[in-house]
Amino acid sequence: MILYLHGFRSSPSSFKARALNDCLENRGLGDHFVCPQLPESPREAIALASHLMAGHDPDRVTLIGSSLGGYYANWLAEETQCRAVLLNPVIDPWRLRADQNRPPGTPELADWEKDREKYAAELRMFRVLHITRPERYLLIAATGDELLDYRQMCAHYLGARQIIIEGGDHSLSAFPDYLDEIVAFSGLAQA
Repeated sequence: MILYLHGFRSSPSSFKARALNDCLENRGLGDHFVCPQLPESPREAIALASHLMAGHDPDRVTLIGSSLGGYYANWLAEETQCRAVLLNPVIDPWRLRADQNRPPGTPELADWEKDREKYAAELRMFRVLHITRPERYLLIAATGDELLDYRQMCAHYLGARQIIIEGGDHSLSAFPDYLDEIVAFSGLAQA
């Protein structure tokens, strides 16, 4: 199973989720792909992902997390010992502002900001200070990420396989170029 966890204010219809789904469908592996709409609450997002993983052998699960979804994937991978692919993952999300990549006055941000302290506390509950078994991780990070510092990602995932994209952006526009490596890392091709 590949469980894709999208980023903040994203969705299962995001560019990367659709590209991965199409790739797996074309290889006859579409039944192995799951990408839920994550709730705003970090606690609820983790609970949903945990529920979807329940009953699956961790050796046959790969989490793919983008941005905030990467933060969730990191914690879940440590808890379950499954593999994780992290796409420009956030390392300390409680430090970011909800409007960092949104125009001021965006209506849905008002709701998130209203619960900011609650969500920040929830995010801290899922903090991973150091990864164990780095071989279970694949980091894909862009040096041109306009929201996050790729060096912080590299340091956090020290020892893990790392693909560093020169330039690029937070949304990883070059994501389709790495689908073969992601699928190979997941182990699905051999399943």
